[in-house]
Amino acid sequence: MITEQKKILIVEDDFNFGNILKDYLILNDYFVVLAKNGIEGMEKFKNENFDLCILDVMMPFKDGFTLGKEIREKSENIPLFFLSAKTLKEDVLKGFRIGADDYLTKPFDSEVLLAKIKVILNRKNFSSIPESDVYEFEIGKFKFNSRLRFLTYTDEKPIKLSPKENQLLRLLVLHVNDLLPREIALNKIWRDDNYFTSRSMDVYIAKLRKYLKLDNGVEILNIHGEGFRLVVN
Repeated sequence: MITEQKKILIVEDDFNFGNILKDYLILNDYFVVLAKNGIEGMEKFKNENFDLCILDVMMPFKDGFTLGKEIREKSENIPLFFLSAKTLKEDVLKGFRIGADDYLTKPFDSEVLLAKIKVILNRKNFSSIPESDVYEFEIGKFKFNSRLRFLTYTDEKPIKLSPKENQLLRLLVLHVNDLLPREIALNKIWRDDNYFTSRSMDVYIAKLRKYLKLDNGVEILNIHGEGFRLVVN
């Protein structure tokens, strides 16, 4: 399964800066649409679906705050970032009152912007995953009770899972034969996505593989750069 490319709208009247930012985000695997002013930005927003909007504040015809307010009226949930050279507290507060998820002052570090985008989009993905009240599952020849944290192979003595083993296996089961994105698991269980939590998750995946190897029809696949798949034949 290929992860869908996220689509970002940039509205920026500085042609050179806008194109540099667009190219940078494209290099980091985002699909980017660039509009040169607020009027054009609103037209593009109405005609296409975006996962995040980055708006310059000071623009001719329609400023970023006005555009942000119009976008927020049409979509309560789409992430909004404001970019501006204006550093006055009143301007920053105005941006957040409109409904901004972040407000960056120029010049800013492009890697910081990239990290903020990743966090916001991961949070959005995570919130879109429906919760399930089901707590009893069958995994091949295993029975899994996520409330009691028991994993039982046929009629053998149940294995008592640790809390994180239990949470991770439950997420895998809810995505059985499909991709569980690495970022979703990290944000759901560890509340963070960094090098150390990622390595910790790999340790728990190895433990779950050890438990599940009793059934040759069950395996956890590593999808390089994406996440994991619990495959049940």
